[in-house]
Amino acid sequence: MHWEYAPAPQAQDIVELRPSYGLFIDGEFSDPDDGTSLETVNPATEQVLARVAAAGPRDVDRAVTAARRAYQQTWGPMPGRERAKYLFRIARLVQERARELAVLETLDNGKPIRESRDMDIPLVAAHFFYYAGWADKLEYAGFGPSPRPLGVAGQIIPWNFPLLMAAWKLAPALAAGNTCVLKPAETTPLTALLLAEIIQQADVPPGVVNIVTGDGLTGEELVLHDGVDKIAFTGSTEVGKRIQRAVAGTSKHLTLELGGKGANIVFEDAPIDQAIEGIVNGIYFNQGHVCCAGSRLIVQESIADAVIDRLKRRLQTLRLGDPLDKNTDIGAINSPGQLDKITELTASGIREGAERWSSPCALPDRGYWFPPTILTRVSQSHRVAREEIFGPVLSVLTFRTTQEAVSKANNTPYGLSAGVWTEKGSRILWMADQLRAGVIWGNTYNRFDPSSPFGGIRESGFGREGGRHGLEAYLDVR
Repeated sequence: MHWEYAPAPQAQDIVELRPSYGLFIDGEFSDPDDGTSLETVNPATEQVLARVAAAGPRDVDRAVTAARRAYQQTWGPMPGRERAKYLFRIARLVQERARELAVLETLDNGKPIRESRDMDIPLVAAHFFYYAGWADKLEYAGFGPSPRPLGVAGQIIPWNFPLLMAAWKLAPALAAGNTCVLKPAETTPLTALLLAEIIQQADVPPGVVNIVTGDGLTGEELVLHDGVDKIAFTGSTEVGKRIQRAVAGTSKHLTLELGGKGANIVFEDAPIDQAIEGIVNGIYFNQGHVCCAGSRLIVQESIADAVIDRLKRRLQTLRLGDPLDKNTDIGAINSPGQLDKITELTASGIREGAERWSSPCALPDRGYWFPPTILTRVSQSHRVAREEIFGPVLSVLTFRTTQEAVSKANNTPYGLSAGVWTEKGSRILWMADQLRAGVIWGNTYNRFDPSSPFGGIRESGFGREGGRHGLEAYLDVR
C-alpha cells in the first residue's frame, strides 16, 4: 500500500513583516546614517520579504559608541544576579514567541519548519537560560577568583542557523558582563531584528545589544573598529583568515568557528539502522548547511554496499519541498550563490571519477533546490573529499583497517567534527583519542546542548562556544 501525505502547511499570519527594517542601535530602531539597504528573499519562492538597512561606517561607529557607553555606565557595573534576570526574561520571551520566530526563520532561511520549531528555537531559549544561570557564578567558573569582562564584543554570525548563532554569541557575552554589536548574515537578518524587539520587550538597558545589518563591508567595519575589544566570528575559513590577519598586532581578542569536512565513520559491527539515521542527520539536516556536517562517510569495506543500498532507500522517503509544510524533510538552499557552489563542486566530483546518485524527487519550479545526493567511488584527492560543499551532498570513502579509517578521517585541513559508529565503547574512546577534531560524537551525530562546548582546531578555527568553556572567550583571564 502506498501512502500519500496530505499537505500540512504552517500558517504565516503569525508573522507581521514590515516593508523595511532599520538598524537597532542604543535600544531603538533607526535609519542608517550613511548606509544603504538590501533585499532579503524567501529562498523557497524567490519572493522579496523586506528591505533591510545596510550599515555604513558611521552607523557601525554609533553602535560601538552605544555599546561602550552601556558597558561603562550600566551593564558592566551591574551585579551578575541582575544581569541574569534580563537573560531569563529574554529566554522566556523567546519561548512565548517561539512559533513566530520559527515561522520567520523558515521564511528567511529556507529550512524546514519542523527543524526551526523543534531544534533551533528551543535551543535559542536554552542557551539564554543556561548562561543566565552563570551570570552570578563567574568566580566559580574556573577562570580565577574575579574574572572581568572584556568590554565591547563585535559578533558576526552566518546564515545557516541565524537565531541560534545569535544566541550562541550573545548569551555568554552578556552573562560575562560585556556589551555587544551583532552583525547578522545579509541573507538572513530578520530573526535577529525580531530578537531586537524581544530585547526591547525585556527592558534590557539601551546599548547593551546593538544589531547592525548589512553585507561583508559592514562586518569589515566592525572588525576594524578601534572601539571593539573582542571579535567572535562564525563563517567560512577564507573570511576567518582575513579577520585574523586584520586583528593581528592589535589588542583585540578573537575566536573563530569556521568550516569543516566532518568524517562519519561506520564500522562493520555498528548498529546499521541506527547508523543510517545518523548519516542522514549528519549531512541532510538543514540541507547540509552545517559547518560540522558529516559530509564524508567513511564506511568499512565489508558493509559498504549494504550501507549504501539502505541509505538510498532511506533517502527516497525524504520529502523535499515547501519548508513551511510540516511534512517537509529537505528545504530550500539559502541563496543562488550557494546553490551554484554546490552544483559546481558536485560536477567536479563527477568529472574526477565519482559516481552520482540523487534522490528521484521533483524539484519545485521556483526557489533554490538541490536533491539529497550521494557520491560514491570518491578518492581522497577529489575536491568533494577535501573542500566544504555546505549542501546535501555526501562523499563516500571506504576503509579496511581501523588505522586506515583514522588516516582518511584526519586527511583534511579542517578539524571541527567527527562521528564514530561501533558497538564497542573502547573503540569509540580510542578513535576519539586519534581523531583530530574538536567535537566527536559516538553512535550519534549533530547533538547539541548548551552545557557542552563546541569548536574546532586547525582551519576550523579556535575557541569554544557553549558550556563553561564558552564564557572564557568573553572574560579577561590573563
